[in-house]
Amino acid sequence: MAIDKSKYEVRSARNAFRLILRELGYFFKGAALNIFSPEFLVVFIPLLGLWEALPRLDVVPRTLVPPPSDVAVAFWEMLTQRHFLRDVGSSMFKFFMGLGIATIAAIPIGVLMGWNIAVRKRTLPLFQLLSPIPPPAWVPITIILFGIGLPMQTFLIFLGAFYPILFNTYQAVKDTDPRYLSSARVFGASELTLILHVYFWHAIGAIIMSVKTGVAMGLVMLVIAEMYGGRTGIGYVLNEAKDYFQISRMVVCMVTLGVIGWFLIEVLKFVELKLAVWKGVR
Repeated sequence: MAIDKSKYEVRSARNAFRLILRELGYFFKGAALNIFSPEFLVVFIPLLGLWEALPRLDVVPRTLVPPPSDVAVAFWEMLTQRHFLRDVGSSMFKFFMGLGIATIAAIPIGVLMGWNIAVRKRTLPLFQLLSPIPPPAWVPITIILFGIGLPMQTFLIFLGAFYPILFNTYQAVKDTDPRYLSSARVFGASELTLILHVYFWHAIGAIIMSVKTGVAMGLVMLVIAEMYGGRTGIGYVLNEAKDYFQISRMVVCMVTLGVIGWFLIEVLKFVELKLAVWKGVR
């Protein structure tokens, strides 16, 4: 019996490993097709060639608009000499902390606001007053409260991501089709069951979309936070390159942020495809 159980566990582990590899294959294939589609390459390749040609032909100053070849050289130098991977890792640690806290806080609050009128009336006006304040405006008071360092940076990233996730979740839950609720109540569903199995899953597409917006805003606040505090991270490298007028390095930081944002959004699109299967492929 012990041998049979061991064989079953090994077989299950192999099947799980194959499933993970298959899903990873689907993800990377879909992500690659999205960015390297023929329609996009028709636009991207000529633009890349134009970017390379104009500075080399002195149509624009090469010191102000470095061609992609110079950017590639700067990227290689940063990768091999300037601990760039350490800075990227530091930035991602701060970013995921801020985004994670914002997601964990905003989704339950948004669900409760959309589900219950009493909760909505007591909390929505407060968030409507605070949300128009641009997140960068919080920088001075955040530095005073938290000092310069990880807590300040995490809080600013949290602020950037929190409100898009909160309001999109709230609106999606509030707009749940009453027919779904009536059907569930006919079968005796409790309010907790409605929240977990009707409201939430009706809103899952909008919630994932809101996290995509939160990713973009979180990256904005990550750069601002690192420019104001700390001595590591992409924002710090970008600010340092600006001080020394190293435009190629600045472009490397910008492209790196763009690639990170694109990758995270592709991950969220894949998650949405797996969870909100009724929406189909877009």
